Amino acid sequence: MKLPPLNALPAFEAVARLNSFTKAADELNVSQSAISHQIRALESYLGEDLFTRQGRKLSLTEEGQNYWEAISSSLSQIERASEQLQGVASSEIRLALFSSFAVRWLIPNLPSLQRNHPEVDLQLEMKNDNPVLSDHTADCFVTIQPESKGYSMDLLYIEKLFPICSRSYWNQMCDTLYQQGKIDTLTPAHLPAELLFQFPLLSTISIFDKPKQDWQRWAYAGRLSIPDTVRYQQFSHMLLTLEAARHHQGIALTNDYMYDPDRDSDLIRLPCHDFITDDKFYFAFKTSRRNEPSIMKVRQWIQKTARSTGLI
Repeated sequence: MKLPPLNALPAFEAVARLNSFTKAADELNVSQSAISHQIRALESYLGEDLFTRQGRKLSLTEEGQNYWEAISSSLSQIERASEQLQGVASSEIRLALFSSFAVRWLIPNLPSLQRNHPEVDLQLEMKNDNPVLSDHTADCFVTIQPESKGYSMDLLYIEKLFPICSRSYWNQMCDTLYQQGKIDTLTPAHLPAELLFQFPLLSTISIFDKPKQDWQRWAYAGRLSIPDTVRYQQFSHMLLTLEAARHHQGIALTNDYMYDPDRDSDLIRLPCHDFITDDKFYFAFKTSRRNEPSIMKVRQWIQKTARSTGLI
């Protein structure tokens, strides 16, 4: 087995992660010159430059980036295997997930994890986009990526969108439609979907990365065409759209993890059709880490909670 200078690998991983020789030296409790010597020895062994230096700016070369991604995962596995044999496996677990899923579903349900598994220290890494599946990012993930080599996926949720508004706005809508003779009761059990188009529609751009696409697809699912006279308000994120609906600004499209009838008593789900998007949410973890107790506890808890809250 031909291996590189093993003492140089932790030094390289620290410099790459911290983007600093000084910080790496402080973390490893060695001198900066020792770190520099180890990096030079590793570069000499590999025959490649791992870093580029322009003045005080330090960055990984393409070869360095690829090498870091490969060896840091292996170093982490060695560390975890050693801790398990010593009986001191870490209870700290980093979970990376969408900010909306974290704020509206995970955090309100976290007390049950803390009650059932107080030994698990769950650290949340909130992301605006789909989190990158990598040990650099987190230990486990909530992702809409359906598969990735080396990762196991548990289905948590198949997204569907449906219209909501504030209770106050709903009462105003019903009063208007009743006065117009379009409904025969102020508390309709079903509302013809086309009647929504005379009220402002609150649209979330990030759902399909195109303006108004959420409502366009909802209408298409109901075999409807939205008239050109419809008034839209557009928001970058569903959290903003939900707050606009809460403040009586119009009708929004949301999903099951964003809307909880028990917690959101000031909002009402309109009696119209819903539609299923292409997004499926998964709990993901590296298959090689399937025997780590803390990851398995989080996995079992999130599956159980998804079932009990009606996500799956």
